Amino acid sequence: MKLITHNMLTSKGMKNVKEGFPLKIQAEEMRNVDIDYDRDFITRMIPKLDWKALVFAAQCVGHKEDLPDTLPDGYENDNELLKRLHHVLLEVEVISGCLECPETQRKFPISNGIPNMLLNEDEV
Repeated sequence: MKLITHNMLTSKGMKNVKEGFPLKIQAEEMRNVDIDYDRDFITRMIPKLDWKALVFAAQCVGHKEDLPDTLPDGYENDNELLKRLHHVLLEVEVISGCLECPETQRKFPISNGIPNMLLNEDEV
């Protein structure tokens, strides 16, 4: 699971969960994969991200030092920041572990890089 995916996941569909975001990442296995840098793609994605959730996810997987606490003005002209964002969003992958709901502490497994967010019948 890439951190760009994490930024879109929520457990809001669960009974009694108001927001269910951001999910806490508990990584057991991770890897870095090389992906060609695409400055335009990263620049277009940044406004769509929840920055605080991204920083939280990066912290969960040991990459907090790669990101500032707040998105700086003029980020689109900061090539070093854009490259760090590219790395954190697209090259850092969680292979196994789990995602934890911040409200219920329900854990969703991650296996082979795929989060299983299916709910049990009694959770809906």
